[in-house]
Amino acid sequence: MNLSAIYHRPESEYAYLYTASEMRVRIRTALNDIAKIVVVYGDPYDFSNGVWQKEADIEMMRGLATETHQYWEAKLQAPHNRLNYGFNITGLDGEELFFGDQGFEPLIDETAGSDGLMGSNAYFKMPYFQEIDRFKAPEWVKETIWYQIFPERFANGDPSNDNEGTLPWDPEAHPTREAFYGGDLRGVIDHLDHLVDLGINGIYFNPIFEAPTNHKYDTRNYLEIDPHFGTKADFKELVDKAHARGIKVMLDAVFNHIGDESPEWLDVLENGENSKYADWFHIHSWPITTTPKSEYDDNSNYETFAFTRHMPKLNTANPEVQDYLLDISTYWIREFGIDAWRIDVANEVDHHFWKRFYKAVTAIDPDFYILGEIWTSAQSWLNGDEFNGVMNYAFTGSIIDYFANRKISADKLVSNLNAQLMLNRDQTNQMMYNLLDSHDAPRVLSLANGDKDIVKQMYAFMFLQQGTPDIYYGSEYAVTGGNDPDNRKPMEWRPEKQDHDMYAFMKALIQLRKDQLAVLVDGDLAWQIEGDVVSLTRCLSGKRLTAVFNASEVAYEMLTVGSQVIFANHFNDGNLEPKGFVVILESEAI
Repeated sequence: MNLSAIYHRPESEYAYLYTASEMRVRIRTALNDIAKIVVVYGDPYDFSNGVWQKEADIEMMRGLATETHQYWEAKLQAPHNRLNYGFNITGLDGEELFFGDQGFEPLIDETAGSDGLMGSNAYFKMPYFQEIDRFKAPEWVKETIWYQIFPERFANGDPSNDNEGTLPWDPEAHPTREAFYGGDLRGVIDHLDHLVDLGINGIYFNPIFEAPTNHKYDTRNYLEIDPHFGTKADFKELVDKAHARGIKVMLDAVFNHIGDESPEWLDVLENGENSKYADWFHIHSWPITTTPKSEYDDNSNYETFAFTRHMPKLNTANPEVQDYLLDISTYWIREFGIDAWRIDVANEVDHHFWKRFYKAVTAIDPDFYILGEIWTSAQSWLNGDEFNGVMNYAFTGSIIDYFANRKISADKLVSNLNAQLMLNRDQTNQMMYNLLDSHDAPRVLSLANGDKDIVKQMYAFMFLQQGTPDIYYGSEYAVTGGNDPDNRKPMEWRPEKQDHDMYAFMKALIQLRKDQLAVLVDGDLAWQIEGDVVSLTRCLSGKRLTAVFNASEVAYEMLTVGSQVIFANHFNDGNLEPKGFVVILESEAI
């Protein structure tokens, strides 16, 4: 038995409350090393004649696996909301050990007159089921299909507010970083029914606040809508009309940095270290100097986002800055009823601020969704007192590397995805924002070298994952684009230029997600791999949903007798063609 691979940590993603009364427990072992694990548990104060009274042992379920590790899971209840628990582990080599708070111990021999229980100090503990500490996930997010809108490029509904030099709307253009095309809030209002028809029930907007650039990540004024996008009245109308259609609204919060045209930064430039905002930023010496090489490469004596001198970094450890940003955060909830914040470069801001932020926004709306932009593992932010989820670029990369780039094997794909899932609590995984492309990444069709069947595979695969899925504007019409700024082309609204087959596919996929939501969100997950044919199965309450994806170069034969094919591409008479997939629904009894 490989003891060094065995791992458990109390009050973490390895032991947490899923509901107010259900505790979920995980343990990690080496792959192909353990035959069985049994959870020994009970109330820490339940003694009879000096002997601790445990509950009936529970054999753990063999859960997900990675290239190197196997995870095991169990669900526990506690009548008095507190537990002692430990693990009886049996290796494939026949060795038996107890694993608890004090490490490994030989199992006590029950046949030798012992009750088989370890000493009370040997057990891990859940001292009390503290409901206030439980990670709480907004239920509506599980049901949400997001649509990301880059406002300047979605639709020009009001030409009267266009910038000077606004270019004609041209979906086939390759935008420069500085180009303006006139997209605005009125354009979004005019096309809300398009989103309803597609099946969208959540919009994520890139920044809409006053700023000089087309992307608006260099904020000038957080409390004003950019005049080229419209007015506060326009935004209120948009939110109200979206809500009337069952669509939630998420705004982009750029709190790591501010624009160099903001009044606060201009005051610092004018008054130097005597400015009342001098401590709002990370300034290393006076006077402020900068030696620009280009817009995105700079040597300055103050901290910035990346090396962009136009975006000085805010000192969020300063209580004045905290109060300023919290006033902004709550203002747009109170006055306009937004439903969520997406946090830009979230991991570059201190945890102390995000804990205050969480308390402030959820005090107004307990079901508010907080989404962090973090491209890597994000456990430190996902303990229930900062963010609900993050943009799941870790999933994105593995899906693209397997289906589009063909850089990794099917085994590696599944290992990567499972490793990410095991970093988080189950309810956290349900809150992850799953995406294939965005304003920060190439268009998915371009990543797939124009192969729409591969794009369909990737979207179907992503929509069957546990988190909440996203579509980047235009992907429903197979819009292409390379890296920024080419991924920010004007939306294609000309019917004769739109890909109506892709639109029909996306609409059907969204409906599939809605129809099978319960099993996709809460069902137990299992994988099967045969070469480059990957199958995932989710089971819940007697229902079994299986999806098979053929990334190989030959057809794959499969039996579907007694089951219902509910969605497919390139699947005929039991043959799953290359680049095809099929989704099957059946009873677990079959």
